Amino acid sequence: MNICIGSDHAGYQLKEKIKNYLQNKGYIVLDEGTNTPESVDYPDFAHRVAQQVLTSKDTQGILICGTGNGISIAANKHKGIRAAVCWNTEVAKLAKQHNNANIISLPARFITEKQAIDILDAFFMAVFEGGRHQNRINKIDIC
Repeated sequence: MNICIGSDHAGYQLKEKIKNYLQNKGYIVLDEGTNTPESVDYPDFAHRVAQQVLTSKDTQGILICGTGNGISIAANKHKGIRAAVCWNTEVAKLAKQHNNANIISLPARFITEKQAIDILDAFFMAVFEGGRHQNRINKIDIC
């Protein structure tokens, strides 16, 4: 599995730590920025990551901003993207099992590096359950 990661300035430091962790675990990580802690606009990075996830079936995404909300909202504007804001392992696991989320959004200002890693491990280890959940996912995209 490939992982595409992006953040705004509020998520930059956490992104760098997560990127190193994932590379050390053997994942191929594509970093879509930002590459400094200078103020930037989160939609720019959300759109880059969403495009990568949509164009490669074996790619999952990670987005990080202060709350996880803004960057997730921007990514979810793309048809076929299911970005889920996750702040603990149980939410992350269910985002994959029930919603087949293909991007996880993390709130950098509200979780520690250790929590972020645990959340990501739970997300990437979880498997979509299909069934009734697929029926619901089929109703998400309206355009």
